[in-house]
Amino acid sequence: MSLKELKHKLLALSPAEKEQAIQILSKSLNNPWQGIEKTPNVCGGDACIAGTRIPVWGLVNARRIGYSDNDLLESYPTISAADLVNAWAYAEAFSEEIETAIRENEEA
Repeated sequence: MSLKELKHKLLALSPAEKEQAIQILSKSLNNPWQGIEKTPNVCGGDACIAGTRIPVWGLVNARRIGYSDNDLLESYPTISAADLVNAWAYAEAFSEEIETAIRENEEA
């Protein structure tokens, strides 16, 4: 869909739908980590694969104990290879956060 087509469709939305569209776009701008989200009260607010309860720290920890990406994809059929790429990039960028989450969850 072209931007011109999108503009026409956006202008045809009701005021409530336009508000929802703005919220969706705003949220996407605030989350540069495509495919990774933090939701309060879901997995303790830890970073998870979007739309799941699969925390990034759990994937990182599984990888450390020997799980391959293939193993993880078989264990979690709802995620994709792209999700793992996003998780590894997030874990690298926020390594202290991930280390803290692993430590806290091992102690629990």
